[in-house]
Amino acid sequence: MLSLETLNEQFIQKRNFCHRACTVTRGSQQAPKNHSQRSPYAMCRVMATAPEYGHNSWELSIQVDQREGDEGMKFKLRVKGDLHIGGLMLKLVEKIKAPQDWSDHAIWWEKKSCWLLKTHWTLDKYGVQADADLRYTPQHKPLCIQLPNMKTIKLPVSFSCVVFKTVAEICKALNIRRSEELSLLKPPDDPKKKKKKDKGTESAFDDILNMDMAGGIYCSLGLYSKTMTPTYDPDSGSPASSTSLWFGENPMMACQPNLPPEELAKLYKPLTLEDKAAINAGWLDSSRSLMEQGIQENDRLLLRFKYHSFFDLNPKYDAVRITQLYEQARWAILLEEIDCTEEEMLMFASLQYHICKLTLSTEPLTNSSEPEIDEVEAALSNLESTLEGRNADKILEDITDIPKLEDTLKLFRPKRLTLKPYKEYWFVFRDTTISYYKNKESANKEPIEQLHLRGCEVIPDVNVTEKKFGLKLLLPTADGMNEIYIRCDNETQYSKWKAACMLASKGKTMAYSSYRTEVKKIQSFLQMKSLAPPPGQAAPDVESMEMNAECFVSPRYAKKYKTKQLTTRILEALHNISQLSLMEAKMRFIQAWQSLPEFGIKYYIVRFRGSKKDELLGISYNKLIRIDMSTGLPVTTWRFSNMKQWNVNWEIKQVTIEFDQSVSIAFSCQSCDCKVVHEYIGGYIFLSTRSKDQNETLREELFHKLTGGQD
Repeated sequence: MLSLETLNEQFIQKRNFCHRACTVTRGSQQAPKNHSQRSPYAMCRVMATAPEYGHNSWELSIQVDQREGDEGMKFKLRVKGDLHIGGLMLKLVEKIKAPQDWSDHAIWWEKKSCWLLKTHWTLDKYGVQADADLRYTPQHKPLCIQLPNMKTIKLPVSFSCVVFKTVAEICKALNIRRSEELSLLKPPDDPKKKKKKDKGTESAFDDILNMDMAGGIYCSLGLYSKTMTPTYDPDSGSPASSTSLWFGENPMMACQPNLPPEELAKLYKPLTLEDKAAINAGWLDSSRSLMEQGIQENDRLLLRFKYHSFFDLNPKYDAVRITQLYEQARWAILLEEIDCTEEEMLMFASLQYHICKLTLSTEPLTNSSEPEIDEVEAALSNLESTLEGRNADKILEDITDIPKLEDTLKLFRPKRLTLKPYKEYWFVFRDTTISYYKNKESANKEPIEQLHLRGCEVIPDVNVTEKKFGLKLLLPTADGMNEIYIRCDNETQYSKWKAACMLASKGKTMAYSSYRTEVKKIQSFLQMKSLAPPPGQAAPDVESMEMNAECFVSPRYAKKYKTKQLTTRILEALHNISQLSLMEAKMRFIQAWQSLPEFGIKYYIVRFRGSKKDELLGISYNKLIRIDMSTGLPVTTWRFSNMKQWNVNWEIKQVTIEFDQSVSIAFSCQSCDCKVVHEYIGGYIFLSTRSKDQNETLREELFHKLTGGQD
């Protein structure tokens, strides 16, 4: 009979053998072929592993990223497929055992290029298996952002939110309203810059300003309330006026110094429409995060006004927004990203010079030079004037006798073969329709033709110096747009007819109170474009201009004139704007930029259905333009107001758009992903739904519904 001691020894030996068998079985890749081949201790193996490891568990590698400057760590966790992401993060933090705030960390799956943000989802639902290398990384990372004024800031932004939200965060930190108008753009690849870096020379825009999203210099200024209304000056404690926002020490209000002509020429500037199409392909997808689009920590992106539909631009609240908008317009002019005439270039130059003088003035406007207005009183006054304006429009629209214009004008149709380009007719403008007759006496008969202007495009064809006052009307038809040119005799006639045409294109008549305002605005703009000095005014003193005149025009125009000639012309144009304040001058510059024929048009290379050659598609705030790539001339124009629906076939990457009168077009994108074009179209539709009656809450769900992809 065995003793108790002997029995204990045998039990211990069997247990050790069982443990070794378990180890071998777990490491083996082959299962036993039949039951007879199983280890006699198989049941022991199951009993040993179940409590410790669980059924169907595996090891998962997770890289833990620390904040900038700290070394990362790597951990292995034994997990099961039914473990949810929240539980995984909890197990990981418990294993790290570091006293740190991990609330901003989330799990990033490098191979799939996606964030695992749904903490209630399990590993099985996400498809995470043992071969997945995951990263536990901060969601907010530093990003170098070049602003429209060419200054670069380093700002911690969300790399896990969709870009639409990230841009909203950035704009909130910078005190820029209407973030839906902006987006992030990848900088274009420029071989010149690569060579420049190899030589070790520094760019004029290399300085980077660091700021914190939560407690940065912009947030500490204290100039805005929650409603983005100017509140109090942090130094004096007095109510902050709009002027104090312009002249405070906020770097966002600073304009980039004008570069010498030789430095300006070195900057990359697109020369062809194909170059512009390549740049426009760089817009980030607003429905995906930065990390999902390959953007890494400390990468450089451009913050720009993507959609050229600037809603509710108010100098009282939009000091930073107006300054950055002015800067984007200024650089677009200087780098010839948009075409303008010589007369327009000199007008822009004189405005820039005037703005520079006011900015550098040793005695800028202060709070004392403006009447102090209580914030509540200002808001009530603004509301009252708004309501009065609406009532006036309604009252005037109820009048049965709608105003009309009658005058002798000249008309020209470029597609008709005529020996005499312009011919005089008697024109009558009533409601939203222009009728023209052979002469005034024939006005009581049937007109030669009626032009229905609702939905038309009104393009100025003006040269004030040469006394040329013309309008180009693009009238919508079933197959595109018809061109008609109208020539006026003088500024007064031109201002009235252009204002009437612009209102009619929106479906409004001259009965609207805004008609008179629009006439005055056009007259003021023409006066600003006049380069001739008033009669009796002495010739400008060239020596009085303490800045290099060549800094205010594009390199092409700088080569055309000698410095003295350019200085004289800029100073001559200055007399029309010398009384403008800094705020007014920037607003005038923006308005003049908006009046350029190419304003806001973004180009993409596409191939239309049924065509064998590539063409250009121009997208503007209110229309699509089909452009011949070889000539750069528009072939057809379609307005958004006539659009019924559009959709994308994501399998073949084709965009299809249906318009009124059974017009349908389809194209595939050659220079970019079709999502970029789809988002541009949907974005402009989204912006057209805004109104002053709404609050400033971003309707993100509607934006993604109009611009999102197949997901």
